Amino acid sequence: MLTYALIAFAVTALIGLVMAASVLRGALAPWALSLVHAALGATGLVLLLVAVLNGTAELIPIALGTLVVAALGGFYLAFLHLQNKPAPSSIVLIHASVAVIGVLMLTGTVLGLL
Repeated sequence: MLTYALIAFAVTALIGLVMAASVLRGALAPWALSLVHAALGATGLVLLLVAVLNGTAELIPIALGTLVVAALGGFYLAFLHLQNKPAPSSIVLIHASVAVIGVLMLTGTVLGLL
């Protein structure tokens, strides 16, 4: 289950890079990418939540919490997007950084490094 969550987050991250490139150039991210990014991120969160509820490595709940914080930032960015307002690049970078930290914790656990 953790491997599937990691795959979901990896694809989410790739889409996020494309979206961030648009936003950092001052344009709105394409809606289709935003929706797929959100859906895959939510899928990864649900998979992690199920893993936590079933009992898993102790770093996974921390990774889940970190990724929930990143998701909250994503909700704020989506709210701005709905209003056709450009997202502040600082918020985009914070959202991405928090997500990367959570995914690195998950990756380390899945690969047995942590």
